[in-house]
Amino acid sequence: MPTHRQPEPGWRNRGRWRQILREDRGAAAIAETVVVFPLLMTVILLIAHVAVWAQAVHTAQAAASQGLSAARAQDATATDGRTHARTVLGQLGGPLRNVTITADRDGERTEVRVDGSALPVLPWLHLPVHAQAAGPTEEFQPPTETGAAP
Repeated sequence: MPTHRQPEPGWRNRGRWRQILREDRGAAAIAETVVVFPLLMTVILLIAHVAVWAQAVHTAQAAASQGLSAARAQDATATDGRTHARTVLGQLGGPLRNVTITADRDGERTEVRVDGSALPVLPWLHLPVHAQAAGPTEEFQPPTETGAAP
């Protein structure tokens, strides 16, 4: 007498599982894209943000250097340095915002500082910009006579 074997419960659904798995092809790739794409875009924007900040720092340093050149000249004032630095910033433009320019000058030393912030690419990241230039104050010194007979 032939015995008829009953299929095991898991065996019976094997074809159904294959059909389900075939229908979900590409679902993992879509899920990975949903997670990876925002992270990739954030990294790209972060790189752009650092580039904008570097440009702002370069602009601030150029303005501070030019302001120092104007402020340390003979018969110049600290106001001349601030004015010249502001003019340089206006000519260069760039991503520097909320700028504060300070200049100090005394008989021996002159210093110009430019502070501000870089234009934000990522709205939650605000990077400060500081630049400083300092040097001796120029002073006319008449030539001395050396080697003159008494």
